[in-house]
Amino acid sequence: MGEFWTRAISLVAVIVCLTGYNTVLDKREQAEEKLKEQQAELEQEQSGNAAEEATEVAYKDGTYTGEAQGFGGPVDVEVIIENGKISEINITSAEKEDGAYLSMAEDIIPTIIEAQSADVDTISGATFSSTGIKEAVTQALEEAAN
Repeated sequence: MGEFWTRAISLVAVIVCLTGYNTVLDKREQAEEKLKEQQAELEQEQSGNAAEEATEVAYKDGTYTGEAQGFGGPVDVEVIIENGKISEINITSAEKEDGAYLSMAEDIIPTIIEAQSADVDTISGATFSSTGIKEAVTQALEEAAN
């Protein structure tokens, strides 16, 4: 008779353990589903914000000018906007700039066009000249955004 009770208690213990384990698995599954829903909502929100930012960045078509201080003096640029995007940037005047620095600083122009923003890193070795170009482009883009 003692063996019967031992087996009965063991059977009940196994059933309780399995039930508890299944409960833990269910709760974990629910938590994972909730996390996936939150991630999907976050991704949707971020894509919506990206669309809003893209809309905000659109500029009015036209040719805009800007001027800022470079290494040796003022740097004048011309920014051409086509279809709401920066299509071309030309340096129209930089008479007092050192030719070597200006030549290196001009490497910032493709970076600005690719980023569709003047918020890019300056060119090492031509920091002041490239900063002049960036600030002049920023001034032109502010005009294009109005």
